[in-house]
Amino acid sequence: MQTSPATVERTYLKLKEMAVNFDFKPDTRLNETELARRLETSRTPLREALNRLVAEGFFTFRSGKGFFCRSLKPAGIMHLYEARAAIECEAASLAARRADPEKLKELEAFLEQSRESYRPGTPPTELLRLDEAFHMRLISLTGNTEMMRLLGNVNDRIRFVRLIDLKSLGETDGHERITTAPHAHILAAVKEGDSEAARKRMDDHITRRLESVTDNVRNAYAELYSPAS
Repeated sequence: MQTSPATVERTYLKLKEMAVNFDFKPDTRLNETELARRLETSRTPLREALNRLVAEGFFTFRSGKGFFCRSLKPAGIMHLYEARAAIECEAASLAARRADPEKLKELEAFLEQSRESYRPGTPPTELLRLDEAFHMRLISLTGNTEMMRLLGNVNDRIRFVRLIDLKSLGETDGHERITTAPHAHILAAVKEGDSEAARKRMDDHITRRLESVTDNVRNAYAELYSPAS
């Protein structure tokens, strides 16, 4: 019997959500039998979904051993941040040259609506959702669907660590730096058609948290392996 595409897609989406949130501990082997039971699916759609997620960087496959959750190490996260910076800086530059005026107005309206949420007490998950939404909307101004796809993948793979970073900022006076100001500065450069300024402001915005990657990975491990996890 052929496996329906809908079943594979449903299994893929459930597995991806689990992988994004590190429901599987880093580098641990997946029990396919238990996983199929948990997801209420058969081994065939599970295997198809797992192979797809291996290709996307969420799992790894070791011949003769099976599927494993991806690693969580400072070097790997740093590489993803660098990839994000490369994609987004180029996207900001392209957006400054290509953006449709009406689309820019829509993004300005979105940013204005988001402003009230950027304050102490807002759940980090909501702040991260708004941040990712802004960046995806900005990159859409380029009209480059491949860049959008690449950024979406990177965002999914660093989401857990970025959430840890936001939680850390919220627990210190760093919450004062969680504002829409950096986004507004980037958008202003895009609106002015200044591709170099847009690139520079995006680079400053993304790389300002790179020095915290090692601490954030350590904090992520602490949360994943806490007694309550």
